[in-house]
Amino acid sequence: MGDIQIIDHPLIGHHLSRLRLHTTKSSEFRRLVRRLSTLLAFHATEDLLTKEVEVQTPVSLASGVQLAQRVAIVPILRAGLGMVDPIQELIPDAEVWHLGLYRNESTAEPVEYYNRLPPDAPIDVALVVDPMLATGGSAALALEKLYGIGVQRCKLLSIISSQPGVDAVLEKYADVQIYTCFVDAVLNDKKFIVPGLGDAGDRIFNT
Repeated sequence: MGDIQIIDHPLIGHHLSRLRLHTTKSSEFRRLVRRLSTLLAFHATEDLLTKEVEVQTPVSLASGVQLAQRVAIVPILRAGLGMVDPIQELIPDAEVWHLGLYRNESTAEPVEYYNRLPPDAPIDVALVVDPMLATGGSAALALEKLYGIGVQRCKLLSIISSQPGVDAVLEKYADVQIYTCFVDAVLNDKKFIVPGLGDAGDRIFNT
């Protein structure tokens, strides 16, 4: 069953305040995105299935576990790229599938311009990553593409979300799990999250 988990943690609150600050430089903004992405991914992956293994330590055998599911990280280009490396540090064997979407500024609807998803789904769980969940249009289109190739389980990781965006995604895809650091209440007339943090892609890539 789909739901939203707002990760309430002192470190997240601290880093998020710096991320929102309009004077934060691009280099620091990228570092903050990495830290917050790591914290989000830690929580989003806590229910991944594992299998028992035995490992040889320098002293003796030890019981342990390893992941029993294949995971794909799916960044929504371009801003989602800023979240990939820290998550892949946690899951080195994760595949990375790229999906390029941009928002038509006249209609606020997502437009696909790049798609490197496989023709079928050789993974168990997809982590869709985008720093901002605004209208929910891009997230919903990404989920449509993933479910369309047979992905059974999707999780959406966004640093900042809007309540309208969350509602739109869960209304269309009741099975998806959303993980976010904070939910802002409204969008402005240009469909930007308020107070939000501006354009995440521009701030990540200093453009």
